[in-house]
Parts: sequence; C-alpha cells; structure tokens
Amino acid sequence: MAAWTAVVIMLVAFAVGTVGFCAALPIVVWIAAGVLVIGVIIGGILKKMGYGVGGHRYVPKAHN
Repeated sequence: MAAWTAVVIMLVAFAVGTVGFCAALPIVVWIAAGVLVIGVIIGGILKKMGYGVGGHRYVPKAHN
C-alpha cells in the first residue's frame, strides 16, 4: 500500500508539472516538484508504519 500511495501522488504531481511546463507556468512546475518530494516522503513514512511489503500491517493477496 505504501508504494501505491507514493506512486499515485508522484504521478499526479508529474502530470500537473508537465501541464505547468507546457503552459509556461513556473510556479506550478515548482509546486508539482514539491508535491513529488512529498510523495516520496509519504511512501517512506507509510513503509515505516508497517504498510510496505514485509511490514506488520502488510496483507499479501492470494493469487488464483
């Protein structure tokens, strides 16, 4: 769950940053870069809280 959360946050930041870059809005690009860094931090925090692979709150799914 930690990786999925981090990836979704970073994907949204990257998409918004791309639009800001194409629209020549540097403030949007820098805000998106900040959100990208926040996504990495949130992923690390969730992993330390046990939501990463191998964490105590991780529940593997059975594949059929």
